[in-house]
Amino acid sequence: MVRIITGTKKGRKLITLEGEATRPTSERIKGAIFSSIQFDVENRRVLDLFAGSGQLGFEALSRGAESVTFVDSERDAMEIVKKNARALDFFDRAKYSVADYRNYIRKAAGRDKFDLVFIDPPYAMECCVESAMRLRDAELIIPGAILVLESGTEEILQTDPRLSGFEFVKSTNYGKKTAVNVLIYRGVGE
Repeated sequence: MVRIITGTKKGRKLITLEGEATRPTSERIKGAIFSSIQFDVENRRVLDLFAGSGQLGFEALSRGAESVTFVDSERDAMEIVKKNARALDFFDRAKYSVADYRNYIRKAAGRDKFDLVFIDPPYAMECCVESAMRLRDAELIIPGAILVLESGTEEILQTDPRLSGFEFVKSTNYGKKTAVNVLIYRGVGE
């Protein structure tokens, strides 16, 4: 069962996609993520880049985020996100895009700006670092933006030159399968 941990919609259940197509973030990991950014959610413009059921974006809205843009390449997943948004009365505080993350970033460049981003792709994709780079290069994140990267086998190293402009705030492994990295974007040339 996936539910909202705290905020205005605390305890509300979310529906998820049937089968193995999506892998919802466990409540333990979601709790740890939001514990580490708890004072940096209110009034943020959020991007939930691999939305799945939308639980990370909805948790942010429950905790006072201004708005969320949900992106997922699967139409069925986006229908679940929309159902959850309606059930939580968050539908009008969100945008919905059925698109591959690369296409979304390319098309949104120069149009959108975010200051909190969740990057939680299917682990086999190993595209957390690439996604962060693309967001930076497309100028979709502002200096001071927080990025939360949840990965499986993809190694995310603080010394990776592709992550220039980012500062690592927290890196935690959860068992052998999941790593969460919280980064702040300091801007180009930082």
